[in-house]
Amino acid sequence: MIRSIITGTGHYLPKKIIKKNHFLRQTFYDNKGLKIKKSNEEIINKFQEITEIKERRYIDKGLFNSDIAAVAAERALINSKIYKEKIDYIISAHNYGDIHPISYQSDFMPSISAKIKNKLQIKNKKCRPYDMIFGCTGWIEGMILADQLLRARYAKNILITSSETLSKVIDPYDRDAMIFSDGAGAAVLSAIEYLEDEKHGIIHYDTQCENNEKLYYLTNGPSLNPNYKKSLLNIRMNGRRIYEYALTEVPNMLRSILDHANLHLKDINKILIHQANAKMDYAILKRLLKLYNYTSLNKEFLSKIMPMTIQKFGNSSVATVPTLLDLILKGKIPHHKINPGDTILMASLGAGMNINGMIYRFPKKKKYEKKNTSRKL
Repeated sequence: MIRSIITGTGHYLPKKIIKKNHFLRQTFYDNKGLKIKKSNEEIINKFQEITEIKERRYIDKGLFNSDIAAVAAERALINSKIYKEKIDYIISAHNYGDIHPISYQSDFMPSISAKIKNKLQIKNKKCRPYDMIFGCTGWIEGMILADQLLRARYAKNILITSSETLSKVIDPYDRDAMIFSDGAGAAVLSAIEYLEDEKHGIIHYDTQCENNEKLYYLTNGPSLNPNYKKSLLNIRMNGRRIYEYALTEVPNMLRSILDHANLHLKDINKILIHQANAKMDYAILKRLLKLYNYTSLNKEFLSKIMPMTIQKFGNSSVATVPTLLDLILKGKIPHHKINPGDTILMASLGAGMNINGMIYRFPKKKKYEKKNTSRKL
């Protein structure tokens, strides 16, 4: 029985820490292009109260999205102990590609996945690079695609990366810019043939795409400051609409995923949710718990089942979930641990509007048979 097993993980966090003092000299505008009359101190403190973001990470000048993705990828490969030439696919989740330092245009050609393969110096011509442009949900969607390829025996080992340099595409005059950050995560997913018919690895998943009237809840646009001409490519977010959509749709979809896997929420050891903003993440979890008639909904209880990194790292889009996963597996998130046999639920929401979720069970220390299950396309 072939199972898709995570054999290695890695991440990259930029060294540059951006605290609230960085924004004290900013001039913030509203959606009508008018200066906000409140003091920056008041704006920043209110933002921090809602999102809980105290710090975020920005990459250094001279680094690109593909650079930090390659670092996370190399660390995942080392952790997996799988030779890089044995990778059959590289699936790269991102949204903006490499950002040109002068024009601020997105650079997708060659693709980020091809650049990662180049930076890793993978010579295997049969290693196919795919880019996954799927909003903040891209890494989980990349894992879903990888699972399908592995189960169909089209591959043995797949590298799934996630990276974003949102500091390059934010509007400095927009309060929402304080949410976003830079980072990269990666995982190696391998086809393992178990001698026993036990459910390990990726168990079940689902994706929902609301691409009609909700398509532009998260998009790009000009600066809120009509006189700012440095970049025409800036993240524009309808936070209220996204919040309402997330609370309505995400808990119900996660409940459906668990039901289809014949699991209950009590079977889940950890919930790893996209680090969008703390208020929204807590609200999603509370709605999910209420679907199962949980009554203990205090913050201490929530923090035990749902580890958070947004307070220190901000929202790095596709990179938040794999970074969080790698940090836990490496013992770098206090009071959180994943043990052999544990089952986790991963979820994300992003531009589109796209949402997805995945159940993953870590293998127990049992014998399994490693053999080449791939076949040529």
